[in-house]
Amino acid sequence: MNLWDFLVDRREVLVFQGFQHASMVAQCLVVATLLALVVAVLVQRNRHAVGLATATSAVALTIPSFALLGLLIAPLGIGVAPAVTAVVFYASLPILRNAVVGLAGVDPALVDAARGMGMGRLTTLVRVEIPLAWPVILAGIRVSTQMVMGIAAIAAYVSGPGLGGLIFTGLSRLGGANSVNSALAGTLGVVVLALIFDGILVLVGKYTTSRGIRV
Repeated sequence: MNLWDFLVDRREVLVFQGFQHASMVAQCLVVATLLALVVAVLVQRNRHAVGLATATSAVALTIPSFALLGLLIAPLGIGVAPAVTAVVFYASLPILRNAVVGLAGVDPALVDAARGMGMGRLTTLVRVEIPLAWPVILAGIRVSTQMVMGIAAIAAYVSGPGLGGLIFTGLSRLGGANSVNSALAGTLGVVVLALIFDGILVLVGKYTTSRGIRV
């Protein structure tokens, strides 16, 4: 059976696992973005805390995903819990770094002007600082999306949902019938989803970035 015939024959499985994969990545990105923004807001006024947050996010990215998933088996078991935990962890790191850099790059004069107009701390953050930092934050979300799309596939190591199951099944049966087709189908599915997500984020950036700061 060639790859095309395999894709047609397994289309229902591919669609289901593709939906699982996309759903897990999307939900984890939302959680990771909220966590990263909260941390960035908390540390942005402290120069040492900003440096610590940036350095920590850079160092944490060096942790091998296989190692982290293996360590999570003991406290969380196997299945969705360790997969989601690992994906949220890795997804938050590029977003945190960019959020810290983006908020730190907002002109203090603009913040002072907003405060002089009577805006409170929270209002200034929501209406001035985050919108100005948004292009940088969104760039971090795009990087994060591409990275965790692959990590979500590796999460099949702990029986996580998604297209990683097809990849691991194929690799574990190399030499067997349709083993290569299975691995290729899962890999192609991940690539297609990554392109779709990136296209969506490009559109989000187009319609959510103020005209005055578009590049």
